[in-house]
Amino acid sequence: MEKRSNAPNTAGPARIPTLWEAFVPIIAMALLLGIGYGVLQLPVEILLICASIVAGGMALRLGYTWKDIESGIIDSIAKAMPAQMIIIVVGVMIASWIACGSIPMLIDYGLGIVSPSLFLVTACVVCAIISLLTGTAYGTAGTVGIAFIGVAQGMGIPLAPAAGAIVAGSYFGDKISPFAASVNLASAAVRCNVIDTIQHLLWTTLPAFIIGLIVYWIAGSHFAVHTVNTEKIALIQTTLRSTFTYHWLLLLPPLVVLVLTFMRKPAIPGMLLSAATALVLAAWFQNQPLARGMEYCVSGYVARTPMPEVNQLLSRGGLQEMMKISLLAFCAFAFAGIVQKAGMLDLLLEKILRFAKTTPLLIASGVAGALTTALVTGSAYLSVLIPGELFAPAFKAKNLAAKNLARATQEAHSIVPVVPWAIAAVYMTGTLGVSTWQYAPWAVFNYVGFVMPLLYGAIGFTTASLKREDETIAGS
Repeated sequence: MEKRSNAPNTAGPARIPTLWEAFVPIIAMALLLGIGYGVLQLPVEILLICASIVAGGMALRLGYTWKDIESGIIDSIAKAMPAQMIIIVVGVMIASWIACGSIPMLIDYGLGIVSPSLFLVTACVVCAIISLLTGTAYGTAGTVGIAFIGVAQGMGIPLAPAAGAIVAGSYFGDKISPFAASVNLASAAVRCNVIDTIQHLLWTTLPAFIIGLIVYWIAGSHFAVHTVNTEKIALIQTTLRSTFTYHWLLLLPPLVVLVLTFMRKPAIPGMLLSAATALVLAAWFQNQPLARGMEYCVSGYVARTPMPEVNQLLSRGGLQEMMKISLLAFCAFAFAGIVQKAGMLDLLLEKILRFAKTTPLLIASGVAGALTTALVTGSAYLSVLIPGELFAPAFKAKNLAAKNLARATQEAHSIVPVVPWAIAAVYMTGTLGVSTWQYAPWAVFNYVGFVMPLLYGAIGFTTASLKREDETIAGS
């Protein structure tokens, strides 16, 4: 098989890394994060920089210059900038929505409507429906997800399972909606029809989703008995109603985002329009001067009510809060840029592919390749594009339909929001206010999903054979 080349423009030759040289940065990052953060609670940003230093040292050993390493870092960060810009604008949007009363009103009504025992199930299902209609996990978590996390705080439901249910529901549509970028990219990478990919994904996606709902139903019954304080809920609702003026027009800011997303309009202009609408509504209904609303958008909204729980619930958002989150992503993408530039990732994927001698092993290799790419780069898009391009010839040689590979990479890609240094996880943490380490065990759908193609591949269930050369035709 032809090797993918990342040959740099250097004065001297740079060689292909050996297997141990490719593994050293990965092992270093695992040890630094596992011990440094997991045990010693050191700052993740510094640990990622240390891992990048190890990767950079290995790249120098391979013959790459500092200019090559710098170029790899810049390219990696550049690819992440569109998502980074969304994360930053989300901070503006959250602060403006709180200032105008949209989020307080949704939290208040949610506290009165949602059953504590069914909260996790309800949050997951509603987020799944919204993401299915819009095709975006980011937009779903950034709108209804924010409201649900507020309801969870008000009810006294632990935020880790609440955030996990929201993330799981948000990625349901992100995985199988025809409007979702990831499923279209997965299909394009292996050159098959996107509708065929979605139909093939249903066999693995629906069982994983149902398993998650069962877990949430069981956990929800426990929370209802041991956690919920009805008197505190009533007091929170009273405090919210005495602090904010409600009106149906306060639904406009989230509706602007959802409608424009459904219409396939660019995300950032829609979010800024939503924030501008919210600032006008804040001046109109909450008597918040426009200048103060702008200050909130930068530094975050600060609630000053007689109830500390409400102050904690509403004091959030702003550019400054999101810039801290973006810093983590920049450090992670610096590491990813180095290992990609030095050809370490390509080598690991090719070694995985050589292991595949049978159909079950080939499917497992596709999943492993996507998981490896996701863990190394932290990029949802690269986790479907790179393995899809690399493994596609092997699947065709085994007379397997390309949608098998698209399904394998798409299922594995759903692990990205539970990888702490991934851009998706950074976004969810910044939006929901819960760390990835806390919500990851509860995002059941995201990590059960990639097990399904492994199981099906082992027993041959729903493994499709190649029907025609041109698999972009529907029904292939």
